[in-house]
Amino acid sequence: MHTEPVGIRARLSAAWVFVMLNMIFADILSFMSPGTLQQVLTGSADGIQITPGFLLIAAVVAEVPIAMVLLSLLLPQRTARWANIAAAVVTVAYVLGLGSATPHYVFIAALETLGCLAIARWSWTWRPAELRAPAASLATQ
Repeated sequence: MHTEPVGIRARLSAAWVFVMLNMIFADILSFMSPGTLQQVLTGSADGIQITPGFLLIAAVVAEVPIAMVLLSLLLPQRTARWANIAAAVVTVAYVLGLGSATPHYVFIAALETLGCLAIARWSWTWRPAELRAPAASLATQ
């Protein structure tokens, strides 16, 4: 089987989609756990007060992988490299810090963490493309 190489930017963007979809489904499945939705509707879940401030912080942190889908493609290489590493660290901290010990969450959190570790590794080893041959660069000037 022959596979075409995937550019690092596309690989990072796709990995962020993978992480983000897993985050969404972890939350959806968590709401299906008996009693969880009722707790949320009362304004408190597992000892966490659900306030406008809490929701804003959760929205900002949840936006990280969403934004990285585009930023991985649009930022300059050096900035994108460090943004992907930082975003992977923040996302793992969020996933592990605010998660539960339910079997479905542990399973999905493990996949999210592996996805973020792959993102961090690919970003860490990402180097700029080699300079073009002088003749090619002259032709484009």
